[in-house]
Amino acid sequence: MDIATVTGIIVFLGLAVGAIVLQQGVAALGLFWSVEGIMVVIGGTLCALLVNYPLRQVLGVSKVLRKVLFTSGSEDTTEIVSTFVDFTKKARTEGLLALEGDVKNVKNDFMRRGTQLVIDGFDSQFISSMLDTEIGFIRERHKVGQEIFNSLGTYSPAFGIIGTVLGMILLLSSVKNPEEVPGRMAMALSSAFYGLTAGYLLFYPMAGKLRRRSEEELLVKEIVIRGVLLLQSGVSPIIMEQNLKAYLEPAQRLAIKSTGK
Repeated sequence: MDIATVTGIIVFLGLAVGAIVLQQGVAALGLFWSVEGIMVVIGGTLCALLVNYPLRQVLGVSKVLRKVLFTSGSEDTTEIVSTFVDFTKKARTEGLLALEGDVKNVKNDFMRRGTQLVIDGFDSQFISSMLDTEIGFIRERHKVGQEIFNSLGTYSPAFGIIGTVLGMILLLSSVKNPEEVPGRMAMALSSAFYGLTAGYLLFYPMAGKLRRRSEEELLVKEIVIRGVLLLQSGVSPIIMEQNLKAYLEPAQRLAIKSTGK
């Protein structure tokens, strides 16, 4: 589970509840509960999403949400670099076919398939085309997920305002006792609170996290492509190491033991 995402949500809700209780007491929490407001904000947001996107993509939101909540951190790029350096050493002494057994143990599926193309004897242009095509499709899938959460962040505050407007219309059309106005107005404004909180605490930040995760995943794949093409060209281990280290942060570079060859 992504601790940062869950912690951010829980801490804000705790701070909001604490502020309400300190200001008005526990009884004031009831003013922020409105089934009607939840219906308008959540229901309206989902309906707008259905209008804007195909049903298949809307149903896929749950998978994207799981990726936000249950994926923590990117893949270890230092391990990828070290593996490519080891492959280069073995290929230079025993030949590319000697990597057949080692490739099966590679955890990264993209790296395993790319290295297998090298072992099978395909040229660099074909390998580059195959891997770049896959990256293009991955980038497009990620883009859709980010767009959906950005849309949710746009729609939810808007439907919060719509819920408030509906509540005010009903309030002004049915109130008989002026003393009832403050309490019923608070109920009407709860829709705006739901919409703004959902948009700016959940949906927009989640879209940002998806974008960052996508950038990290694509960087890993760029490293893999570079390593595969260098392996295919038959470079020395030290050239492989120095080239791939260029993609890493300074701290990560220090974690890789130099080949010295």
